[in-house]
Amino acid sequence: MEDPTVATAAPAPGAGHAVASHCPYCALQCAQTLTPTPGGALPLEVRGRDFPTNRGGLCQKGWTSAEVLSASDRVTEPMIRTADGGFRAAGWDEALDLVSSRLRDIQDRHGKDKVAVFGGGGLTNEKAYALGKFARVVLQTPFIDYNGRFCMSSAAAASNRAFGMDRGLGFPLADLGGADAVLVLGSNMGVTMPPFVQHLAGCRERGGLVVVDPRESVTARLARDGAGVHLAAVPGSDMVVLLALTHIIFAEDLADLYYLRSRVQGWEAVKRSVAQWWPERAEAVCGIPADELRRVARLLAAASPVHGGNGAYVLTGRGIEQMSQGTACVTAAINLSLALGLVGVVGSGFGPVTGQGNGQGGREHGQKADQLPGYRMITDPAARDYVAGVWGVPASHLPGPGIPAVPMLKALGTDAGARALLVHGSNVVVSAPNASTVIDALGRLDFLVVCDMVPSETAMLADVILPVTQWAEEEGTMTNLEGRVIRRRKAVDAPGGVRSELWILRELAARLGYATGFSADAQETFAELALASKGGTADYSGITYALLDGDDNDGDDNGGAGVHWPCPATASGTPARGTPRVFLDRFNTPDGRARMVVVDHHPPADDLRADAPTYLVTGRVLQHYQSGAQTRRVDELVAAQPEPFVEVHPLLAERRGLTAGDFAALTTARGRAVARVRVTEDIRPDTVFMPFHWAGEGSANLLTNDVTDPISGMPEFKVTAVAVAPASAPHPVVSS
Repeated sequence: MEDPTVATAAPAPGAGHAVASHCPYCALQCAQTLTPTPGGALPLEVRGRDFPTNRGGLCQKGWTSAEVLSASDRVTEPMIRTADGGFRAAGWDEALDLVSSRLRDIQDRHGKDKVAVFGGGGLTNEKAYALGKFARVVLQTPFIDYNGRFCMSSAAAASNRAFGMDRGLGFPLADLGGADAVLVLGSNMGVTMPPFVQHLAGCRERGGLVVVDPRESVTARLARDGAGVHLAAVPGSDMVVLLALTHIIFAEDLADLYYLRSRVQGWEAVKRSVAQWWPERAEAVCGIPADELRRVARLLAAASPVHGGNGAYVLTGRGIEQMSQGTACVTAAINLSLALGLVGVVGSGFGPVTGQGNGQGGREHGQKADQLPGYRMITDPAARDYVAGVWGVPASHLPGPGIPAVPMLKALGTDAGARALLVHGSNVVVSAPNASTVIDALGRLDFLVVCDMVPSETAMLADVILPVTQWAEEEGTMTNLEGRVIRRRKAVDAPGGVRSELWILRELAARLGYATGFSADAQETFAELALASKGGTADYSGITYALLDGDDNDGDDNGGAGVHWPCPATASGTPARGTPRVFLDRFNTPDGRARMVVVDHHPPADDLRADAPTYLVTGRVLQHYQSGAQTRRVDELVAAQPEPFVEVHPLLAERRGLTAGDFAALTTARGRAVARVRVTEDIRPDTVFMPFHWAGEGSANLLTNDVTDPISGMPEFKVTAVAVAPASAPHPVVSS
């Protein structure tokens, strides 16, 4: 076996040598300067670095990110489950030989599709690409999906349908600063990505920030004192708000008819369909007064270019996307944006706010069940031929499309599902909806392999845990919420027994009969990714590490400002140029016109009833990230948010006999959770809020609904019917 120290491409810099990189958490990808501190309490000193997205700022997670590298329970050598249910340390040869032999045996006895792969939106582009290639070329399984299915799939489906392209924000984030109005639906970026908020300062000064949220969240509070409007809609009714706003735009002759006639198809049908959602009818469903709806529609129209405004933006987040009508709801937001003439116009736009660090790039290059690199569809014969050619296999070698994450996970260990699962960069025990069914499914598997840096709740169920490098220990690229491809750089060496996932995939491929075709070097892998994406919707073919390292040409070594895709290769010797703003000339459709699609509202799949009379909505807190596998290991973050909690309005607390500081039991059709009560007036009286970062009895995803959107496969995390009652303290969670 080759020396694994070559796998991370570049040696770690010496003490005091600063490295330009980016935060390991959300898709804002805030720029950091990482300085190694040999012998220090932490392996790195972290400082904010000026960059277009964060302008030098970091949130509490970013400032403390180095602490995760030296977590006290970090996994630093392969671990194999023993007969008594524990684990023992193993060498890499033993661990990889075991994994490859078990996978080969399961496929020989049961078929290629009896091995599945589950990836993550935090993997670098290189690792996401290699994982998708490994699944299709080496394993030949159709069953690969990733946790981005829980994050952006509804927005992706709606954007592809309307524009022919899904790139998150189709404009640089800094463009928001010049707008007169910004409509935010289902996103609490003031908590999830705090440095984002500075880009809303301009519209707040002009009174144009509109936030739709059943809670007066941190972001909603930014609209106070004349800075804008907060619409506390009934959970699950955001679609109605959007339909009513679009109705008003057409009914009051506020639409940009020239734009619609020249750049959009289907708008006449949408105009007719929204006629049934007059403001008074909408008020009865969404709880927003009709006059408030009119006020917001007129505010957005006044800000739009056709009426002489400086511009307006519509931004969506998980709050409206993680719904059984998520694709339709994002489509309604797109329809409103198109009616106002905002999309493909400098200074205005529509965009979903990507959550995970590489949620964008993670789906562009092959982790998603139906996609090949470059955002090509695996069912497209031409796409299959091209990518198979890059990979050196016949197109017939590649499997067909798989199935989305929720049904894939639910089927594990059954006759219809896989018998072995490889998990990379995800903690599904905590992050998947209806989590108890996922835990049961993992228990049915013949073989589970988890690549992780810590013993997450999912890793602790594995047969083999493979320890992997983290953000400051490896080279690679990420694609942020603007479609900006940026460089991640190695700053410190990983612990001696830890390996890069690129190296692991190469070694497994060799053991399974593919001695060539997989590189452990990130730069080599990216070059192949760029070639495989050539001609695709997400074309990276003109992007190189050299371009990313020096694209800003300002004379200092700040790591560059990144390159927005699409960035196709150009003629020899001509520098490639990215596309900061998409759709300025045409949409990515056959005729160049956007599509407006008729949609209508339906209530949540698990709506209120006598035995579950309250809405449960879920979300995040500032100090923790996703399943908490990283942040729950940082003392400062744990001290700030140590345990699960449920926010309850004073009126509901009185009716249910709940006391602040005591515990409440929350029960849905799927399960029961226990959390400490926080009483606040910043939430609707018919709604409770619970963050989803914790495991055990305080896991919010024991309660959430795994019914999915029929188009995107997105589960309905964001609203479910719940019963709330006083409870005794939960059993303590035993640390893994």
